[in-house]
Amino acid sequence: QEEAARLEKERIEQEQMEKLAAKDQERRESELAELHSLEKKFLSAQQWKTDYRAHAKWEHYLSCDGSPDPTVLQEINTFMSLWREDQNEDIQLVMEKGEQVLNLIEKLQFILLDAPPNEITEKETVQYQESILELQNLLHQKYNGATEHLLKTTNMYEDSDTGNMQAVIKDKNVTFCIWANLKKKARFKNHMFCDTRHGFDLPKSLAASSVAVRILHTHYDHVSPLWLQCQSVPKLEVLDSKELTQYSKDNVEEPEEEEKKAREEPSMHAEEETCSDGRKSAVSFQEKSNSIADINETEEETEKKSEILDLPSQGIWLVFMCSITKEETNEKEEAITDENIVDLQQFVLVGGVYHIDVLQLPPQVKQIKDWSMVEILDVGLEAYPYPPEETEDAPHPPIQITLRLSDNVMYFEDPVIARWDPAGQQWRTDGISNITYETQEKSITFEMGAFYTIALLQDAHLNMPYQAWELRPTGMDEALLTVTAVFATIQIQIKGNQCMLSSVVVEEKDVLSHVTGKWISPFNLRAVLKKAGVNIFPAEYSHKYVAVSKKAPLAEVRAYQQMALVVSAFAFASSKWNLEAGQEQVVFKVSEHVKTDSVRRSHKDWSLYMFNGQKAQKLKITETSEAFSEELEENSEFHSTLYHMLKDSASKEAIDKVETASFLFIDVVYQLLLATRVLTYS
Repeated sequence: QEEAARLEKERIEQEQMEKLAAKDQERRESELAELHSLEKKFLSAQQWKTDYRAHAKWEHYLSCDGSPDPTVLQEINTFMSLWREDQNEDIQLVMEKGEQVLNLIEKLQFILLDAPPNEITEKETVQYQESILELQNLLHQKYNGATEHLLKTTNMYEDSDTGNMQAVIKDKNVTFCIWANLKKKARFKNHMFCDTRHGFDLPKSLAASSVAVRILHTHYDHVSPLWLQCQSVPKLEVLDSKELTQYSKDNVEEPEEEEKKAREEPSMHAEEETCSDGRKSAVSFQEKSNSIADINETEEETEKKSEILDLPSQGIWLVFMCSITKEETNEKEEAITDENIVDLQQFVLVGGVYHIDVLQLPPQVKQIKDWSMVEILDVGLEAYPYPPEETEDAPHPPIQITLRLSDNVMYFEDPVIARWDPAGQQWRTDGISNITYETQEKSITFEMGAFYTIALLQDAHLNMPYQAWELRPTGMDEALLTVTAVFATIQIQIKGNQCMLSSVVVEEKDVLSHVTGKWISPFNLRAVLKKAGVNIFPAEYSHKYVAVSKKAPLAEVRAYQQMALVVSAFAFASSKWNLEAGQEQVVFKVSEHVKTDSVRRSHKDWSLYMFNGQKAQKLKITETSEAFSEELEENSEFHSTLYHMLKDSASKEAIDKVETASFLFIDVVYQLLLATRVLTYS
């Protein structure tokens, strides 16, 4: 009797589910059409950004302020030629001009990462990359010229105690420390720059030589390979229905072409990381920029079936483009086998780059009566050979370096110290020893066998997976995204077409005050946070380094889109059942949030929803239930979209807010959700 009762109950439930599914199928077309009208806001945002770029270009042209348009080859080449010919090598002037150069580089980077493919040709892409490399090289050459100029006029900066020259010159982009060994006394072989707390201890052979030591700390990275910047958030592309149909057929009929097309993983902007002297050309950037390291994994290859994610609409599709060659794959595999090479997918450079050089002291000025005389050598800035070439095999004492780390950067763990290898175009950890990290003083001391360009790196994923997240509206076209990461809690305010880092809390203390409270674009927010060492932006390969349950792109991306569409009236938050729901569907908490009060939501205010990209349902379980179950909430139905699922129980006021929300606000919310990927990395 019990078995018969159980079977009867299952039969009734099955019939009920079939009725609900049939009902959902009947209204599917009308629901998708209604959603499509809402999704047109994404197209409006794309058009607005296109118009804004065109307007900004026109405004720059009309301003005639003397600054070049970096996208116009003739203008940028003229700018660089004029600066090369300028013989004024005053360090302050170089720093001022350097800020302009950094702005030009930033503009080019932004265009490369933000402009849709239909707005930028392959030829233009290569041109912009070449311009970035040339600007970086020219800037470094100018700092070398300014260094040489300073070393010829050491008497201006002579230290009264030691008789040696020492100077610290800095601005927001660069800290320039230089010391010249004028007296050549062994007891003055070490020095600490008071303003910066950078210092060194030289071997005796150098203390008795005509040398200068320069620690040039650039708060940006113009050394790392340019391909690091290729990681970008996927963009919405508009294709008409005929193109879509043809595109789908092509993908089915030509599996080899599939390999070249898209990776479904949404990816991220990297921080401002580019390259320096003797580096690879922009063409090699172009080859590498589409490279994704995890393509060798057979698991990944099986998942390449959903390269194209169509929104539930007629004309908007997300296309993730990627191509890879076998040679690049093998090259990547070989690189990782050397344990001294830093894996730039696992580690991120934080705090800029330290160029530590020992230089040949140029002939000094001699005062003869009223005349100043100096021997002119046309050799430029010369590096002093250390260790000496003739004694390469003999042991030579190391150089001890102390660096005071920036207060504007968070190091959550002891940083990894690496040196730049120009020949291999990579960061390496060998050649550096006896590392001591003082957490309280925020300083690091180490020894190295020669003079290197140094960087500090930390695990890019140490704040992942997130402990929790919440997205809630705070006003008309305003919202607050809170991500509780492993070491920090990050709050981001969203308003109109901008966002603001409102707080970063570490161990109950507000940190990074220099970047909070400023309204910027999502692109700049990502760059600012990563530069400060707080990375909450997974890349396409991050799942290799973080233990997460990868979600199907169809479910994840559509969830972000529809969450963005309705966030003006609904709050969303993480659910522990998201991990239990499997790869094909996502689970999250939702609560109607029409009143913009700051009262904390109780458990009763939240409901659990499950979504797989094509079907949304309200779950019967709560966060405190003992086990996961897909059982429907009583008196609820299936819907084809999350929007209509929420609409079932929403107030008229909430739906009105959703329909009148600004398209720019919706677009920014979507960008941030896609960048943080809270449904996978929590």
